[in-house]
Amino acid sequence: MDLPLARLPDRALIGMVHLPPLPGSAGAEMSLDRIVERAVEEARLLMASGFDAVLVENFGDAPFRATQVEPHTIAAMAIVVHEVRRAIPDPLGVNVLRNDAAAGVALAAVGKADFVRVNVHVGVYATDQGIIEGRAPEVLRYRAVLGGRGAILADVHVKHAEPLSCCDLAQAAEETAYRGRADALIVTGPTTGRPAAIDDLRVVKRSVPDKPVYVGSGADAASVAALLGVADGVIVGSSLKRGGRTTEPLDPHRIEAFVRAAGRR
Repeated sequence: MDLPLARLPDRALIGMVHLPPLPGSAGAEMSLDRIVERAVEEARLLMASGFDAVLVENFGDAPFRATQVEPHTIAAMAIVVHEVRRAIPDPLGVNVLRNDAAAGVALAAVGKADFVRVNVHVGVYATDQGIIEGRAPEVLRYRAVLGGRGAILADVHVKHAEPLSCCDLAQAAEETAYRGRADALIVTGPTTGRPAAIDDLRVVKRSVPDKPVYVGSGADAASVAALLGVADGVIVGSSLKRGGRTTEPLDPHRIEAFVRAAGRR
């Protein structure tokens, strides 16, 4: 299968587009038109600043549904992904929180996105949304039905969760990559914005040497060079925001500092 993950270069910089609360979510205030406008603005800013890809995520929808979001959430995200895709030709990803991987695959297929982040692809985790089980068989079969688009970037020991099925990081990485057939792996810290441990990255890289491994949290201008010395790329959001706060708008000065530290300017 020729997955579009190949469009991501080595040492890839993937910038987050954190959507405000979507219509129907607990904190919804902004109109969908404005949400779309802001998402397009942020995607363009990230790409113009030297990023290689953007990842659209319904971060503002907390508290999240555990495994299946409501139809209006998928509808809203489809509009956002479509407009971001029209605005940028560069690699585009989608993540439907907390763990609606099927919705992500559908959005990638319909919206022509290149990859899908899946927080729990295999195994069982205790999370703040309750117990979440990976659905790799269903997700991969559904992707095939929809034409096979959208590489799966799967977290290993994802943040905001405790593993119940496999506590060994190396084994979890192997099972995610080979039994779950993820196309790439993601390593995070314990929570959003908290850094992934370099030692954890090394463990995963050694365990799964033939798959790309990305940092999924905590990268900033001070750490990105060291992280890229081990990982194949970084997914970054919080440290690019005003004051380093995830819910704030993107800060062009922080973006520039990050890109320079990553060796892109």
